Amino acid sequence: MSSDRKHIILELDNVGFRYDRHKPFVRNLSLSVHDGEFIGLLGANGSGKSTILKLASGIVKPSEGRIRLWDKDLQWYKNKDRAKLLCYLPQLLDIGIPFKVKELVSMGLYPYDILPAITVNEAIDMVGLGEKADTNITNLSGGERRRAFIAMTLLQGAGLLLLDEPLANLDIKYQLEILRLLRELKEKKNISIIMALHDINIALQFEKVVLIKEGAILGFGKPEEVLTGDLLKEAFDVNIRIKKQESGEAYISYGIDI
Repeated sequence: MSSDRKHIILELDNVGFRYDRHKPFVRNLSLSVHDGEFIGLLGANGSGKSTILKLASGIVKPSEGRIRLWDKDLQWYKNKDRAKLLCYLPQLLDIGIPFKVKELVSMGLYPYDILPAITVNEAIDMVGLGEKADTNITNLSGGERRRAFIAMTLLQGAGLLLLDEPLANLDIKYQLEILRLLRELKEKKNISIIMALHDINIALQFEKVVLIKEGAILGFGKPEEVLTGDLLKEAFDVNIRIKKQESGEAYISYGIDI
């Protein structure tokens, strides 16, 4: 084995899950995530993206199969130990209590008895909210609020981020800000990121894409290999044309008469 080969940090092996014991919701799902990978989890609403992230985070347990995190069964980790290795952010991040940014970010210290190397202020600065450390979360824009939660995960120090539609309901400007920040974190800290999304054009910007339908994988690999007209038609039930600009960048064109 090559010494520079990336290590598998998360592995789902023939995982299944049932909300209804008579009907599988996730079926025979196998997926390996290596360190430093930036992966988009793409599928229509109700396809199982959120459930897959909850399985990978240990929030729900699989009905069948195994999930391993850093070569150890996920269920064997104590909550605090697991929190040092992975962080899951749900789609809904609304908080009724008016925490200040620095108070929210400091919650990332939960797993630790000894303080980590990074400080609360450093984590806040890394996401560009240094001037708003004392601002109430409720007074932030949607993009700023999500950046505050990402700062909390930085302080937590997890090497794997599981993000459930972090770009949902954000203006394009904030979507681009979040994507830029995540790429920078991935490059600087070698963090692995799995992000659920439903926007096919955004999926083209990821290193790898997992295309999901009804809790099963239709395709996994580079976007240009997975996001084909046939597979997207199967996943989203819509005719889609994949085009390329003069620069070589791909984009999606929706149409009826294709």
